[in-house]
Amino acid sequence: MSALLNSSLNSSLTSSLTSTLQHARKARRYSQLELSLRLQISQRHISFVESGRAKPSRELLMAWLQELDAPLVVRNAAMLQAGYAPAYSAAPLNDPSLAQAQDALVQLLNAHDPMPALVIDAHWNLLHLNRGGQWLTATLMPWAANLPADMPVNMLDVLAHPEGLTKHMSNLAEVGPALLAHLRDDASMQPSIAAKVESFAELLRSRLGTQHLHSSTRLSAPVLTTRFNTVYGELAFFSMFTTFGTPHDITLASLRVEHMFAADEATRAVVNAQVK
Repeated sequence: MSALLNSSLNSSLTSSLTSTLQHARKARRYSQLELSLRLQISQRHISFVESGRAKPSRELLMAWLQELDAPLVVRNAAMLQAGYAPAYSAAPLNDPSLAQAQDALVQLLNAHDPMPALVIDAHWNLLHLNRGGQWLTATLMPWAANLPADMPVNMLDVLAHPEGLTKHMSNLAEVGPALLAHLRDDASMQPSIAAKVESFAELLRSRLGTQHLHSSTRLSAPVLTTRFNTVYGELAFFSMFTTFGTPHDITLASLRVEHMFAADEATRAVVNAQVK
């Protein structure tokens, strides 16, 4: 009975590992041949590992996942599935060990005022806002102020909500398909957000139509600019993202800081006047 249980458990773990490795490779759009050349091992061995007929060493598994640029949380999951200890820590953001990282985030946010800036995690939960971000959120989503303090705002939920951000986007036909493509790329490596991304896709289909959603739109500027209709007139922003370099903690690896910049002088003037 015990032997049968152990055999079943090992089979389950092997199945999970093969699924994880196949998904990570396909998310990067690598063939088995390309991955084998990058890892300098035979394609046959890649096939054997992905089918569960061979178990990778810890060193090979680490190199494999690094070559695929798999998220740290995926790397840890694969390690556990292969029977190895996790390679990366996952401290909460308020842990003392991450104090320097927290200070760096605060500095980035404050330095970007009065222009909006925000911190999101891998699930697109909104973690921090600077003064500019608080003002823009209150302008576009005044209802968010009534949410319980302990309820995190998820930006994917906000995008998919009929009264959310997309309601105010005057160039949704341009921004929506590009944003959806970016989110689907994220979901390919973070499957837990896939359902919310598809909810956003459904909202876009209802507003733009299926044909437009899958058509390529010629961008009118070198960077994608999002335009919002507000009580102050149309406000236009483009964004840059900051991440931690070579993080060895899952929490830090998941964080992104979005810095929003005024795309025209009218927007700059409004933000400078309103954010004190």
